[in-house]
Amino acid sequence: MIDGILFGFMREQLHITSLEFKRYAYDQIDWSLRMLGLVGPRGIGKSTLIKQRIIIEKERQKALYISADHSYFAQHTLLEVASQWAKEGGTHLYIDEIHKYENWSTELKNIYDGHPTMSIVFTGSSVLDLLKGQADLSRRAVMYTMQGLSFREYLGMFHRIEMPKYTLDEVIENKVDDTLMPHPLPLFRQYLQDGYYPFSQEGAFQSRLEQVIVQTLETDIPQYAHMSVATGRKLRRLMGLVAQSVPFKPDYSSIANAIGISRNVLPDYFLYMERAGMIGQLRDETGGLRSLGKVEKIYLDNTNIARALGADSTNVGNLRETFFYNQTRVVCDVISSKVSDFVIGNYTFEVGGKKKKTKQIGGITNGYVVKDDIEYGQGINIPLWTFGLLY
Repeated sequence: MIDGILFGFMREQLHITSLEFKRYAYDQIDWSLRMLGLVGPRGIGKSTLIKQRIIIEKERQKALYISADHSYFAQHTLLEVASQWAKEGGTHLYIDEIHKYENWSTELKNIYDGHPTMSIVFTGSSVLDLLKGQADLSRRAVMYTMQGLSFREYLGMFHRIEMPKYTLDEVIENKVDDTLMPHPLPLFRQYLQDGYYPFSQEGAFQSRLEQVIVQTLETDIPQYAHMSVATGRKLRRLMGLVAQSVPFKPDYSSIANAIGISRNVLPDYFLYMERAGMIGQLRDETGGLRSLGKVEKIYLDNTNIARALGADSTNVGNLRETFFYNQTRVVCDVISSKVSDFVIGNYTFEVGGKKKKTKQIGGITNGYVVKDDIEYGQGINIPLWTFGLLY
């Protein structure tokens, strides 16, 4: 029999889970897959999403929810629990925080191969796929990546304002329905400060976010990438350096000298930080796959982190570009522009304030000015906040 401790834990977790709001990723996931992984930065709602799935499907599934960091697994293995659950007729196993379990990929492989009638869903850190030397799950698990709240989701979750999703073309053509939210700017300002992470509803947001940043840099990345504790501290120093300079074109030699590391390891460090949701790297048009392109600019990942690290000194221009890149990259392949700020497909975007001129995109076909501090757009002038309605 499955230990009552695990059932008790699941009941408690499901009891405190609300179905009132579901993240964008819920409808994008193919839940019929035999094994799928949901990865993303700390604090963006991965655990809540899979618990919502269990509640919604409770009549059609015999599901067990466990957290891999539960003290129960100090004496037991995931494979033991999965095998017993299969004997009891279990059809679905949901494993949260898989990255906190040693040899997680090997045991997932064994569960998948040993119990062909069981479906497995797991959540973990967005740097899981950087681990080396683990059992190969590439033929077994389909991975989904989730990021923080869009401005549209923030409106729904925090203010019960229901806005539809818009395509990039609809946003560019200024087709956002202005009757649904007559005055968006005050809410947009609040979102930039503390609206990206769902846990901001719980209070003490600044402290919670600082904990996320420290744990990600000093614990998560070093653990997954097999770094020393000292290297983790250097990642935190690197984050501070980025926060003082963003957006900037990386000068690896200067950065390496500033924090006392080898220049050769910096690209890997930045990649770890990007995957972990700490920074964003804007690559050039030669990229194809984003991870292969030359890095032209480095940003902090989202405006909440930028405000937390920069406080009142945060440059408003940096916040605007950070927001645009953060929100559009979920649904588009965003690359750097040689003459302006960003390129998406055939479109070129210059991001600025309401007085921003069209000089830098003059003569460019499909060039647009993305303006902050305006409620509604006209012609090639598009409100910045509307790019938060893409997902």
